[in-house]
Amino acid sequence: MRDQSKGRIVSFSPKVFIPLTRLCRDFCSYCVFRQSPQQAESLYMNPEEVLEVARAGQQAGCREALFVLGERPEQRYPEARKWLEDHGFTSTIHYLKAMCELVLEETRLFPHSNPGTMTERELQTLRPVNVSMGLMLESTSEHLYQPGGPHEHAPSKHPRARLRTLELAGELKIPFTTGLLVGIGETAQDRIDALEAIQDLQQRFGHIQEVIIQNFCAKPDTPMEQSSEATREEMLETVALARILLGPEMNVQVPPNLTAPYWIYLEAGINDWGGISPVTRDYVNPEASWPQIVKMQQQMKDRGYQLRARYPVYPEYFMERSDFIAPELVKRLRQEADSEGYFDGHNWSGSPLSGATTSDSHREMRL
Repeated sequence: MRDQSKGRIVSFSPKVFIPLTRLCRDFCSYCVFRQSPQQAESLYMNPEEVLEVARAGQQAGCREALFVLGERPEQRYPEARKWLEDHGFTSTIHYLKAMCELVLEETRLFPHSNPGTMTERELQTLRPVNVSMGLMLESTSEHLYQPGGPHEHAPSKHPRARLRTLELAGELKIPFTTGLLVGIGETAQDRIDALEAIQDLQQRFGHIQEVIIQNFCAKPDTPMEQSSEATREEMLETVALARILLGPEMNVQVPPNLTAPYWIYLEAGINDWGGISPVTRDYVNPEASWPQIVKMQQQMKDRGYQLRARYPVYPEYFMERSDFIAPELVKRLRQEADSEGYFDGHNWSGSPLSGATTSDSHREMRL
C-alpha cells in the first residue's frame, strides 16, 4: 500500500529542536521534558537563544524549527505569568508567535509548533507564522485518564480535549501532525479506535499531514519507570494497521532514534522518519541520540529506498494546493523547493553535530 502512493521514497525533516519553555500545567507519568520553575535553568528561552539554535540549524542544512513547549504554564505558575508580563506578552502562545516570526525573519527555517491543546483563537494566532503544527493524540482510551493512569494529572491529555484541537485545526485548514504513543497502558483495540478517530478527521478535513507511531520508553525517576514497554511485534502491528486503516496516501512515521534497528519499520509501511537534528538533541527522549543522516542515506540506499529531505510540511500541502498555508509561506516554500517539493542539496556528512546527544556541545548544555 505504501508503494502505491509513495514509491520507494522515504522522507525526513532536518530540524532543530527549540524547547521554548519546559514549564507545563500538566503532569504526565512518563515525562522527563517537564520542569518546575525551581528545576529550570531559565523559565523561557530568550530571543537570542532561539536565534542561536536556529542559525546553527541553518548552517547545518536544516529547514525546520520545531518549537516544543509545555502547555500553558502561566495557568499554574505565577513565575511564568510574571516573566511573560515583564517581557510584554499576555500568554505563552503570544510569545511563541513572536519567536516564530523572529525565526522566519532572520533565517531560512520554517516553524512547526507543538504547544499542546489550543483554542480556535490560538490556532488562528499561530497559523500565519507556522507552515504546520502538531499535537499527539496519543490515545482515545478513557481509562488512561482515570486515577492511577498516566494522564490522571494531565487535563489536556483527555481524548475529548485533544480531538477538539485536531478538529478545530481541520476547520481552519492547518496541516497537522498527530499520532499514537504505544505502550502506556492502552489495549490493541484502543490503538485501532485512535487510528479510526484520526481517519475520521482526515476524511472530514484532509489536514492530517502525517501520523506518528511512537513507542513509549520508560524513563528513570518517573512514576512509570518500571512500566513495560511495547514489544517490537506490537509496534510493527500498529504501524501496519496505521497504513491499512489510513490508506496509501497518508504519511506514516516512526521516530528512528527510539528503535534499533529502525529500518524494520520500512516493511510495515512507513514512508517517513520525522524530524532528525544534526544540531540539537531530542529533549523528550534525551537518552536517544539521532541517527547520523549520512549513514541513513546509505542504509536506505542499501535497502532499495531513497532518503529525501523535506520541509516541516509535506509537498502535497504547498505544491498541489495553496489553501492550507499562509500565502507568503507558500510562496517562500515554492521558491526554494525542487519540482517535487523536496530539497536535497546539503552535504550531510559536513553537519557539525550529526547524531547529537545530551552532552555534545556547550550550546546544548546551556539550553
